[in-house]
Amino acid sequence: MQTEQSLSLANPNPIHTSGLQKLGLAAISISVLLLLVTWASGHSLGNPAQNSGSETSVMLAIVFGLAILGTFLYVREEYLNKPEGIKNNGAFFKSLTYRGLGGWMLGVLLTGFYVVLYWFPEYLKGLVQLFDPLSMFFTNHAADSWFVYGAIYTSSVILMGYKFAMKYRHNRYQLIRTASVTFFQLGFSFLIPSFLKMMNEPDYYFSYFWPLKDTYFKPGGDTHWGIKNIIASSSHNLGVYFIGFSILMSFVGVPVLTYFFGKRWYCSWVCGCGGLAETVGDPFRHLSDKSLKAWKLERWMIHSVLVFVTVTTALLWANSYMQGALLGSLSMGFSKTYAFLIGSVFSGVIGTGFYPILGSRSWCRFGCPQAAILGLFQRKKSKFRITTNGGQCISCGNCSTYCEMGIDVRSYAQQGQDIVRSSCVGCGICSAVCPRGVLRLENSDLDIDTRTDEKRAIHITDGKFEIM
Repeated sequence: MQTEQSLSLANPNPIHTSGLQKLGLAAISISVLLLLVTWASGHSLGNPAQNSGSETSVMLAIVFGLAILGTFLYVREEYLNKPEGIKNNGAFFKSLTYRGLGGWMLGVLLTGFYVVLYWFPEYLKGLVQLFDPLSMFFTNHAADSWFVYGAIYTSSVILMGYKFAMKYRHNRYQLIRTASVTFFQLGFSFLIPSFLKMMNEPDYYFSYFWPLKDTYFKPGGDTHWGIKNIIASSSHNLGVYFIGFSILMSFVGVPVLTYFFGKRWYCSWVCGCGGLAETVGDPFRHLSDKSLKAWKLERWMIHSVLVFVTVTTALLWANSYMQGALLGSLSMGFSKTYAFLIGSVFSGVIGTGFYPILGSRSWCRFGCPQAAILGLFQRKKSKFRITTNGGQCISCGNCSTYCEMGIDVRSYAQQGQDIVRSSCVGCGICSAVCPRGVLRLENSDLDIDTRTDEKRAIHITDGKFEIM
């Protein structure tokens, strides 16, 4: 007698959904539906002529309450009531997670949202009104489209971070890492900027600095946002300290921290882009392109963006020093070009909207200038590496499959080579999904034996030498 869990050619990987999970999905769906209806209606739900703040607050509480309840019910049934172990069941059979109809529809929806957010914010009027009570509480100002985006972004990281933590709950490294990106997104990218806005200060983000946040090191002035504007808009002279912190982190903090911990200290522990990729983007991490062609394209693109933002910043400073004689009116064009192509199209529309199509780290892998700098330090001078024990590798391919940065980890493991790639963000998922414990994330003193054709890593631990 065939049961629901049995295999068949028509259903090679059946996925059972419990009653509580269906209830949770229903709650999440209603929450999303309320947001979409509010968006489409052009005003918060209720009587638009007499809509009071209390009614809007109740509606917003219902939206968030349903999302939280639904996530809790679904995740609890999916992970906590089952044995420990990473569950990627059906990832290559689900329409949503393997570029099927569901994945393409979600990709179009996300991409469309970013298009509206960046270029048609007036069409977000209903959502903006819905978030007014929350904005008044945190910033003492009426909501705008960017506050709405920040609130939805942060909520997504928290809710999907809970799902991620339950999925990897047996792995202490993943739990700490998830807590870290959630903390920095909530505190440094949402609460602190909101508090600064309440104090009529620039909404500075302490977790971003040049070159990722290019405006924090541009001269600024009348034509574009930069250092002069940040200092001038600060009523308590805090702008000077903001700029000082950004410069210190860009030119001192980044190389020092990367030397000791690799680029993972930022890309997988602090950065909001990485936080969204690791939580919301986790179901799509296996979609990253592992081909040699993609690797070559990655190196050209990410370093081209770094060169572009560096040259642009240098030209703007030279133009500022020459009082506009170098670029003239072109200075505005340089800033707008970078903001449009890199800040909007690449990092937003493609980088996040294409999660279900390109995987969760397309922006981090192909475009982020901060990741490019971190990668250069990691590749040339860092203690961080992923060590391998090739003798234990059974070539299952889990490590390569779930590497969101498109690294063919298995090829390194088969040859017993340490993985020191500039693109590696140190998320540790390759190690977590390995059934044999072949891979280890380490910060160790390292020397390279260059006297042989094959480079062998010599690890120094407690005075003992171990040749890999």
